[in-house]
Amino acid sequence: MKKIVSGILILALGFALAQPAPIRIIGADTSKANIPIDEILSGGPPPQGIPALGFEGDWQGAARASRNPSFVSQEEAAAWLGDEEPVIAFSLNGEARAYPLQILVWHEIANDVVGGVPVAVTFCPLCNSALAFDRRVPLNEETQKLATELNSAIKTIDLDKDYLAAYSAQEGEQTTAALVGGMEVSFGVSGMLYNSNLIMFDTKTSTLWTQLLGQGNVGTLTGTNLLRYPAQIVSFAEFRAAFPGAEVLSRDTGFNRRYGQNPYVGYDRADSPAFLFTGLTDGRLPPKARVVSLEQDDDVVAYPFEILEQVQVVNDMLSDMPIAIFWQEGTSSSLDSSSIADSKDVGAVGVFNRMVANQELSFSWNGESFVDNETGSTWNLLGQATSGELAGEQLTPIVHDNTLWFAWAAFKPETRIYTGSN
Repeated sequence: MKKIVSGILILALGFALAQPAPIRIIGADTSKANIPIDEILSGGPPPQGIPALGFEGDWQGAARASRNPSFVSQEEAAAWLGDEEPVIAFSLNGEARAYPLQILVWHEIANDVVGGVPVAVTFCPLCNSALAFDRRVPLNEETQKLATELNSAIKTIDLDKDYLAAYSAQEGEQTTAALVGGMEVSFGVSGMLYNSNLIMFDTKTSTLWTQLLGQGNVGTLTGTNLLRYPAQIVSFAEFRAAFPGAEVLSRDTGFNRRYGQNPYVGYDRADSPAFLFTGLTDGRLPPKARVVSLEQDDDVVAYPFEILEQVQVVNDMLSDMPIAIFWQEGTSSSLDSSSIADSKDVGAVGVFNRMVANQELSFSWNGESFVDNETGSTWNLLGQATSGELAGEQLTPIVHDNTLWFAWAAFKPETRIYTGSN
C-alpha cells in the first residue's frame, strides 16, 4: 500500500496542495447541479495543474491556454514507445490516431480535430477510463439562452446531419428534436474528482463534466450529455498493424513531464482502495478489478477482464443489440510499474456489433485470430477482417469503457456482472 500511495503523491505534491477550492476558481454555477456538491473533492492540483492539451483558455481567465497536440509518424514514435505500451486508438471519418497513455497519464485530455470533427480524447488514470467526446456541445432553447446570457461572447453553431443522427442514436429522437444548435468548446482538467473520476470543465460556461458519464453535472449546462465516440485501448503494435499510416500523439507538448514513467505506481492492484473515493463500495468484485462497461437503454453490464482472459471471445446481447467482445494479450498496464513499458500485461479488448451486411455473426478464438463461425473469416482486435470471405470488412465499434470496477459501480449501481453463464 505504501508503494501505491507514494506513487500518487509524487504527482499530487508536484503542485501546491493547499489550493483554494477549484470550483470557486473556475466559477461554475453551483445553484445548478445533479450530483452532491459536497462530494466533489479536490485532487490537489488547481485547474489545469494537470494541463489538458489543446485547451483554449477559459472565458473567465482561470487557466491559460495550452498548445494544440502535435503528431509524429509511427516510425518516429517507435523510438520512445514500446510495442506493448497502451495507446488509445481513435478513428473517425476515415482518420485514425493513437494517443499513448504514457502521455495522457500526465495530461488526461487531448482537445483535437479528427476526421474534421472537434473531439476530446480523455483518460482518467484513477479509473482507467478512456473515453472520446465531440467538443460540440448540443443546446436546446433553454440551455442556449442560459449559456449566452452567462457569456455574451458565445457564438452558437449549426449541428450537421451526421452529428444529429449520432446524437439521436445515443439520446433519442425527442431529445435531439429539441436541439436548436450547439457551441464548440475545449475541455480542461478541473483538479476535482467525483467518485475518484476526472471532472472536466468547458471553456465557454465553466460547467463541470464528469468524464465517466460525459454529462454536465454542475453549472449552466447541468444535465446536457456530450456525444460519445468509440475509443479503444490497445497496444502500440496492434495499432500499427491495423492503421499503418496513422499518426501518434507527440511528446512535444510544450510541457516538461516524465513521459514513459507512471506517477501512479502500483495503483491498479485489484484489491487496493481507490484514491479520494468516498462513494458506495460494491463488493461483488474487487474494487480495482478491470471491467469492460457497457450501457444500452436500460441494460447496464460489466464484463470482468478475468473472465474475458479465460474465454477470449464473448458473443452476447446488449439490450436488443448482438455484440462481440474480443480479448487479446499483449498490452501493458499504464498504472503498474514505474516504467509503463515494463509493466504487467493486462490485455486489451474490442467491443463490436455482430451484424455485418444484415448477417449476424458469432465469433471464436482459434489460438491466433478471432474467427467468425459463419464464413470462417479472421478478424483482428480492432474489428477488421484480415482474411476470408469478409476480408476488408470492419465491424462497427460500440462505445464502451475499460474502467476499474469501483468507479463504474459507483456511477451505475444497477450494473449486472457477466459471469460466463448468463
